[in-house]
Amino acid sequence: MAVINESHPEEFILLGFADRPWLELPLFIILLITYPMAMMGNIAIILVSKLDHRLHTPMYFFLTNLSFLDMCYTTSIVPQMLFNLGHSKIISYIGCVVQLYVFSIMGGTECLLLALMSFDRYVAICRPLHYTLIMNQRLCLLLVSTVWLGGMAYAFSEATLTLQLPLCGINKLDHLLCEIPVLIKTACGEKEANELALSVVCIFMLALPLCLILSSYARIGHTIITMKSSEGRKKAFGTCSSHLLVVFLFYGPAISMYLQPPSSISRDQPKFMALFYGVVTPTLNPFIYTLRNKDVKGALGKLVRGIFTSK
Repeated sequence: MAVINESHPEEFILLGFADRPWLELPLFIILLITYPMAMMGNIAIILVSKLDHRLHTPMYFFLTNLSFLDMCYTTSIVPQMLFNLGHSKIISYIGCVVQLYVFSIMGGTECLLLALMSFDRYVAICRPLHYTLIMNQRLCLLLVSTVWLGGMAYAFSEATLTLQLPLCGINKLDHLLCEIPVLIKTACGEKEANELALSVVCIFMLALPLCLILSSYARIGHTIITMKSSEGRKKAFGTCSSHLLVVFLFYGPAISMYLQPPSSISRDQPKFMALFYGVVTPTLNPFIYTLRNKDVKGALGKLVRGIFTSK
């Protein structure tokens, strides 16, 4: 039994699907398969983007950042999930805090990074003659640094505010991980201010970037339609459709989770949503980008051939 002090519990019990134990073994097996796939897929994207000089462009620079982010994202939750599903449902308070901050940083950064990637596609397709001038190396580094700092600012403000809430001796979380909305819902006392703060911040972190993405793609769509070259239209559509699919896979579950008061969230919604945007999306992203991208497929083939040739 966990020892509870007045400030916070020494450990949390992550209940997960304790009420439906038949789900735990299939989920354990799925995570055991998808986690290595996510890691290998994202490592492959990073390697080919660094090793193939043809991929030394802003688009692949942003894509390597997304792959690194997804690796950190899924690593922050899956090993702990596997431990909780296969051994014990306990996580230490420090472990919960670390997971909360890392998960929040990665989530906040991905929201902004996907918007930045849509801006890059807008400049590439709608302003092709000025692309190299606008998206120069210095600006790309500045934009990526701003995105990461924005994700950190979101995490440190919201996670720190959430950890100040009293738990009144409660050390059971009806979830698979430590996440801001669930901790707010579990807390006792006055938490309306936390709910309001989370909603306001998430409008800036989710709704505004999504509006930027949609407006960028509205302009991109108009430009693609007016293109005279069918090959150009096909290439532009292939690149943009991959990014749009990733956007909807991430933003859909995130909006349904974060843009409503935590008190109104249903019991199982956080578990399935966290699995989706914390596990499914990072696993699918490398495949979405490679299967529809001839440059990446060519670079991957070259890398694999090089490995076997050297052996």
